[in-house]
Amino acid sequence: MGLSSPTEAEASAHEAQSRTDASPTGLRRSMEARHLVMIAMGGVIGSGLFVSSGYTISTAGPLGAVIAFLIGAVVVYLVMACLGELAVAFPVSGAFHIYAARTIGPATGFATAWLYWLCWAVALGSEFTAAGLLMQRWFPGVDVWIWCFVFATVLFTLNAISSRVFGESEFWFALIKVAAVVGLIILGGAALAGFHPLAAGDFPSFGENFSTPDGLFPNGFTGVFVTCLAVFYAFSGSELIGVAAGETANPGANIPKAMRTTVIRLMIFFVGAIVVIAATIPYEQVSVDESPFVTVFSMLGIPFAADIMNFVIITALLSAGNCGLFSCARMLFSLADEGHAPKAFRKLTKRGIPMVALCVSMLGGLASLISSVVAPATVYLVLVSVAGFATVGVWMSIVASHFIYRRTFIKNGGDLSTLPYKAPLFPLVPIFAFALCVVSLIGIAFDPNQVAALLFGVPFVGACYAIFYFKYGRRRSLKKAVSGSAAS
Repeated sequence: MGLSSPTEAEASAHEAQSRTDASPTGLRRSMEARHLVMIAMGGVIGSGLFVSSGYTISTAGPLGAVIAFLIGAVVVYLVMACLGELAVAFPVSGAFHIYAARTIGPATGFATAWLYWLCWAVALGSEFTAAGLLMQRWFPGVDVWIWCFVFATVLFTLNAISSRVFGESEFWFALIKVAAVVGLIILGGAALAGFHPLAAGDFPSFGENFSTPDGLFPNGFTGVFVTCLAVFYAFSGSELIGVAAGETANPGANIPKAMRTTVIRLMIFFVGAIVVIAATIPYEQVSVDESPFVTVFSMLGIPFAADIMNFVIITALLSAGNCGLFSCARMLFSLADEGHAPKAFRKLTKRGIPMVALCVSMLGGLASLISSVVAPATVYLVLVSVAGFATVGVWMSIVASHFIYRRTFIKNGGDLSTLPYKAPLFPLVPIFAFALCVVSLIGIAFDPNQVAALLFGVPFVGACYAIFYFKYGRRRSLKKAVSGSAAS
């Protein structure tokens, strides 16, 4: 289902925006650029950086982990460039599947929506589980699942009040963890340069840990590729700007501004943090049982720094879960608005909150309760892998949608100078981004810790297409046949 003309795209976007602004019980356009930036930062800086980065270093090696995160940063830039153009053209809430439905086809839009919902529903479980694991530092006698339940209750409450409260709470949550990342980079960097007055014993110098007993790449260069999916999961959440587009004031100006700011900050924070961690902790000593951030601050010898950092990281994980729950609810609302999910998901409270969709999305966090009882550390990696697969699938949908949208726009005589924002270097940007995403999916087939993502993710996507065809596709074909008979 392609775009028939450039004016049709503009009219659709204007109609969607007008409808949202005009409805007294609809989603409210109450968030500014600063909210968008911090929501994106809040969604990104979570367990992928604070916890599973340890897995990346142990698998790819110190230098391999840095290279993997550089690849992730490049892919995020490419995807965000494509997303920026689409989000300005279609500023609607939960917009990913709408991009795909209007450019690739309704079945792909349907699959994209449920894939993204799966991404964040599973991510909720991984964030809660990671936070519960970190609470073991202080309360080893309290089961992880209890903390999962407590955290789920807090996040549900924040999301249930209003989008403005969510935006404000996420702004401050994100600010705390951004400060933690900056602190790690500055203090850890100073220690690697030789300034570590409180550290007990010798502190590694910069570059010392990069040369391991097994070489620069202890598991071969393939270790870099098999960890790309975990790295992409670490960067997942940057696309939340597109999800929140329908609740953003002046999207034409605020969305591109938020995109640029987010990408620059992510590149600095993520790559800088992983360089410090990889240079500080020997790669064979990192794991997902303790955050590498806590390990680094413990090595620095700063009094109570490890406990403070543990608290900050737990806050950071809850922040990412907060964004995930917001995203899940908006995606279900958007599906219902398109007629591809039960109408109950479209019901809003007086404050504009899709409460039924929010409650159903919260159920996705129950996966954390199961994982925390069965085998927290092991199942955590499986959750990360499945969420990573879903993230990459959505990114592929975004860049493919942009590629088709821009080609159709030009084909129909559209003037590029009229676009409020356009991705650079077309068509290289979407093609290169799509290719890198495919490579990351191929790589996980060689990692027994992540192969579950393919075993679960591929059938899930196939099931989405099948369900759409049998429930909606046949109905649409029947309508066309009936209208054709009436016309004849």
